Amino acid sequence: MAIRTAVVPVSEIFPLRWEVLRPGLPRESAVFAEDGLDGAFHVAAYDGEGADVLGCGSFYPEPYPGTPGEEREGGRGAGPAVYRIRGMASAPAARGRGYGAAVLRAGEDAAAARGARLMWCNGRTEARGFYERHGYEAVGEEFVIEGVGPHHVFVRTLP
Repeated sequence: MAIRTAVVPVSEIFPLRWEVLRPGLPRESAVFAEDGLDGAFHVAAYDGEGADVLGCGSFYPEPYPGTPGEEREGGRGAGPAVYRIRGMASAPAARGRGYGAAVLRAGEDAAAARGARLMWCNGRTEARGFYERHGYEAVGEEFVIEGVGPHHVFVRTLP
């Protein structure tokens, strides 16, 4: 199995985002205001040449909400130095098969090409192991996003 990733319009990844991250909730609950930001992009993962989206993630230029006075931004080339990850999801039948990792890697590469030096997200607590395996550090205490569940802030400096 060869996993293929591509930067795609949000409409390509939206059905999976809604199904996995907002089950039973209205469609609009899976619409993120950041989807329309300049510099935002969305990554889909597919099984080879297949058309079904099996993994997805959205990436936005958004400052890291670190400790006041903490300098985590900086410029490598042109563009924003920090990107936020949202909407990471894998189809239930594809979990544990590398689709999430492929989306994360492709998103990091595309963000770095846009000048990013730091990636961060509010990740579900149950995904902590995934993010830590990929070089992210949990920062601060666990918190709850109402209607979604427990989360941590995860952050990683790009090489």
